[in-house]
Formats: sequence, structure tokens, C-alpha cells
Amino acid sequence: MSAHFTDDFKTAPFWWERTPRPDPKPAHEKLPQRADVVIVGSGYTGLHAAVQTAPRRSTVVLDAEDAGWGCSTRNGGQVSTSLKPSFAALSGRFGARAAMEILQEGNRALEWVGAFTAENNIDCDFRRCGRFFGAHSRGAFSKLQKRIDAIPRELGADAYTLTRGEQRAEIASDFYHGGAVWPKHASLDPARYHRGLLDCARKNGAQVFSHCAATGVARAAGGRGFEIQTARGVVQAADLVIATSGYTGAPLPPSPALKWMRRRIIPVASYIIATEELPAETAAQLFPGARVVTDSRRLVVYYRLCPRRRRVLFGGRVSAGGAGLREAALRLRRQMLRIFPQLAGARISHSWMGLVGYTFDELPHLGAHDGVHYAMGYCGSGISLASYCGMKTGLRVLGDARGETALARPPFQARMYYRRRPWFLPPAVLYYRWRDEMEVRRG
Repeated sequence: MSAHFTDDFKTAPFWWERTPRPDPKPAHEKLPQRADVVIVGSGYTGLHAAVQTAPRRSTVVLDAEDAGWGCSTRNGGQVSTSLKPSFAALSGRFGARAAMEILQEGNRALEWVGAFTAENNIDCDFRRCGRFFGAHSRGAFSKLQKRIDAIPRELGADAYTLTRGEQRAEIASDFYHGGAVWPKHASLDPARYHRGLLDCARKNGAQVFSHCAATGVARAAGGRGFEIQTARGVVQAADLVIATSGYTGAPLPPSPALKWMRRRIIPVASYIIATEELPAETAAQLFPGARVVTDSRRLVVYYRLCPRRRRVLFGGRVSAGGAGLREAALRLRRQMLRIFPQLAGARISHSWMGLVGYTFDELPHLGAHDGVHYAMGYCGSGISLASYCGMKTGLRVLGDARGETALARPPFQARMYYRRRPWFLPPAVLYYRWRDEMEVRRG
């Protein structure tokens, strides 16, 4: 065992220590032959859709693994207003009014998650801690200032910048050239949040079948509804929802609608490590405001203290997906020590990864294609966006006007050269890593 790893090092999410995997439905429990709604995927998107549909229509949720096995229990637990494109960028694409409406939905998503956890008494350490966003170069800080200055007052961002001389109030590091604070952003324990959401879906009447992969999808006789083949038999559904986001490229049943979705979702590997427990004073010194942190590099890193504020959780996109968890852990450790050399003696206790659903326009998308409902592509901001888009999708399945959202309006873009395998990711990761490094060195 390397000196950089604890004796009990685990290649599983840190979050699963406190919240073990949920018990699946027994293998002998029969899948119903019919349901009004079948949802493929039991993460935040699928379960929030089920919370809406189950009280009014019979709802079955299918997953090839444990409920929430994907990024819903593997993410870093950072909750934001979510949308990556700036107001200026979105205005250039869609006009100022549409840009405003899209960004307002990001704000609503953040507020909605906080309200949902409170209303349903979900014990998931939800906290309005705020976010520090570090600028990795002087040029990045200049761009960050301009972006914040251009935010319309109507969006109520309340973001403000800090110079390099001021940033130590937020982070015990001189790595960045200043940054910005978003005071309304939040943090939570993602596995605890998912478990509470799973309980809500079941209480509302949803039947959730783990280890029950959908292996085939076909139109029902007469073209009304669908027949979904699974490991436990066939279930017929009037409505079908695909809620797999970064795992949409995994083996899913062949159908024109799913092939259409695969061409629009790019699975991006995101890795995270957890340090062993640190002295309380050390952890407090590293994060004086206990905020979550991200930065401006193209291969972004993101990090925070765990809810008990004794471990650092440090994540990033250090590979296109081919790295082993030990190798990825060492790469992340090197990144972490550039920012916090104080952690040179801290060993790694956990290393894990998940697949982020990315899109070509960096926006989430929901809607219906060939009669199949979908919501996916959260580009690394899945806690708020997956929850909100899942809720909206459930309402849209019900034909409820409250399901209307500006996030459903932009076209879901594909590329002619992309079919299933994201062959372009490895060279892109290498190029972005080189660009980031050159900018960091130039300062």
C-alpha cells in the first residue's frame, strides 16, 4: 500500500459510508405487466419525475444497478444555480429575453432544491455555505469580473469579486489570482439526499426496481404506448421517461429515440478523492468560510469540506475515463497539493468516479422525442438541475401546465461525427490540460 493511501483505502464513494446502498426489491417480486408511466433511471431526475407522477398515475422506476448508483450518490455535493453559459453568451444565441428566462430557471432550481429538502424533512446536511470561484490566471480574473458586471440585476446573483490579496478570507491558498463569491450556493450530502428522495417517491406510490435493466423498447401494438423488456419480464407503459443522463451511452435498449439521445449526450468521467480525517483546526484554516470551491480552469477542479468538516473532498476531470481509481487519486492529490501544500501529509481514504452527462451547448435539456420523454445533460451541476428538470418532466408527463420551462426550448444539439463513442474526449482532455497549465504558469 502506498504511503499516500490509508490502510483501509476504499474505491467507493465516501458518501456510502454513512448511507449504504438501499435494499433492492426482492428478485422474486414480480414486475407489474402494466404501468401508466415507466421511468428508466433512479437518480435525481427519475425519482423527482416519479414523485410527481406516482400520486396520479401508476409509476414504475427501473434501474440496472442499485437505486441512485450513478452520479446521484457519487457527486461532490455542491448545489448551484447551475447554468454554465453567461448571460452574454446566451443573449448572443437566443436574445436577451430568452437568456434571462433560461438563467432565471437556474436560480429557481437552486431555491427549489432547498425548499424540497425542507418541506420533506430530508436530513442531508443542506447548508447555504456559498461558493468561492477561483481565477487560475490574471486573464481569468479579468474575464470573471466582466462576467459578474454583466449579470442583470433581475437575476439577483449577489456575486462579488475578491482580489488575490483578499482571497485568503475564503481559502488558505495563493494559487488563485483572485476570485468571486456566490453567497447563495449550497452544499449537501448527495447520498443522504438521494435516500430521502427515494423514500418520497415510494411514499407517493412509485415502485422502484433495482437490478432490473431495461433491455428492449418497442412501440406497443397499435402504436400507443410502449413495451419495455427487462430482466424480470415485459412491462407496458402509456408513457416512457429516459432519465439516465451521463449513463445514456451505457448499454440501453436499442430504439430510434435512444439512439437520438445518445448522439446528444457526452459521458465525461469525473473523479473524487477524500482525505483521511484532519485535525479540526487544520480543516478550519483551509476553508475559513467553509464554502464550496471551484475554479476557472477548463479541466475544472471542485472541492469542499465534508459535512463534519474534518475531511477534504477534492474532485476533477483528470482523465477521459481510462484512469484507474488509484492512478486518478494520485493525479488529484497532485492537483490538491498545488492549491494546499499544507495537505502533503494527508493520506487518501477514498477514490471514486462517476459519469457526468455533458451537452454540446453546455445546457441541460428536457422534452420528448418520438414520444419518449427525457431530461438529461446537466454538465456537472446535476443536484439542482436534475432535481428541477425531473420535477418538470413529471409534470409534463401529466400534461400539467406547471411543467413549462425555458430549459425545454433550446434545440438539443448533436454532431454528425458523434454516434456513440466520444472518441474526441482524450485529445480534448490533453489539449485543455496543456492550455490550463500554460495559463497557470504565465499567471
